[in-house]
Amino acid sequence: MTFRREETVWIPESDLDGMSVDTLAVRAGQIRTGQLEHSDAIFPTSSFVYGSAAQAAARFGGEEPGNIYSRFTNPTVQAFEGRIAAMEGGERAVATASGMSAILSTCMALLKSGDHVICSRGVFGTTNVLFQKYMARFGVETTFVSLTDMEEWQASIRPETRMLFIETPSNPLCEVADMEILGQLARDNDALFVVDNCFCTPVLQRPLEQGADIVIHSATKYLDGQGRCVGGVVVGSEKMMEEVYGFLRSAGPTMSPFNAWVFQKGLETLPIRMRAHCDNALELALWLEQQPAVERVFYAGLQSHPQHELAKKQQTGFGGVLSFQLKGAREEAWRFIDGTRMISITANLGDVKTTITHPATTTHGRLSPEDKARAGITENLIRISVGIEAVGDLKTDLERGFQALRNESTDNV
Repeated sequence: MTFRREETVWIPESDLDGMSVDTLAVRAGQIRTGQLEHSDAIFPTSSFVYGSAAQAAARFGGEEPGNIYSRFTNPTVQAFEGRIAAMEGGERAVATASGMSAILSTCMALLKSGDHVICSRGVFGTTNVLFQKYMARFGVETTFVSLTDMEEWQASIRPETRMLFIETPSNPLCEVADMEILGQLARDNDALFVVDNCFCTPVLQRPLEQGADIVIHSATKYLDGQGRCVGGVVVGSEKMMEEVYGFLRSAGPTMSPFNAWVFQKGLETLPIRMRAHCDNALELALWLEQQPAVERVFYAGLQSHPQHELAKKQQTGFGGVLSFQLKGAREEAWRFIDGTRMISITANLGDVKTTITHPATTTHGRLSPEDKARAGITENLIRISVGIEAVGDLKTDLERGFQALRNESTDNV
């Protein structure tokens, strides 16, 4: 026998008009059920039931709103979508199975054979592969340009250009694009301007307010913040997101309800985590600049960074990712990484735990030597995603890496 308890008390939704990102991170998007729960509910179900055959037909026919099948309608996923859309200032969000599936869904929904994409070289290595290898199979050609060379962007525009795609700050060199200029360039040429906002999140940067049409996230990174789940999300206008949603409904790169719930919980602490990441990263970047074995540090928070003033204008913080070049080559980079004893050797980023990786052989390992050189991915480059541990302890562990280099130098004397 199924027991049923009807709740008749009505609780009004929170009035969040004009609220800050910090408040939206905690309150936006919540779907409260008849049980009047205070926390966010999770709906781990593949399908939904109907009161009659006629109602089922109306749902499937689009005549009646409501849930149909969790590949494309699930309340937990919708709650996460509502929250991140509010934080980014977008009309709608579409959640996907991963960050890469968010990029793929956007391209498949909004591009067609014969279209042309201009993409910055400073993107995640797999993004490069997606455009260069797989979108090319569908007749979409991509031109890769310097993120910061506006003349190169302008010169690459064609009549068939339909999308400008960037990450800013870039991965892993932390270059910063002028989104206002690129947004105007896209509008002047009837193209879409798409920004991967993974490094900053809406806490530090809201690209839709600076000229972007679409914002993409790998939710796996900072939105989760603890390395638990894989997911992605696309944010933009209702019209464009309906196209992305249509692709997701048919092709199925779907976010699971459990992952959506984890991401929704992650968003609640995102503002305080991002500020802690920024504080630690800036202190480490300044410290690394003083180390004799370091050739160069890449972090937009440093006054030595060529786009430091632009980053101050576009962002409210400089993010938690930095990279640096050691004096030497791959051998020295690997020896340094292997010399650490606390920091996690993994290619993931955005975690509360600090991570370290060698981009040339991991995140950008599938690029050709020529593409690596053009993107500035050198063999002596190391990327650190700075966590929220005590920054003094991080320095202690990195000093072990420097000591490993000194020990090798002494052994060779």
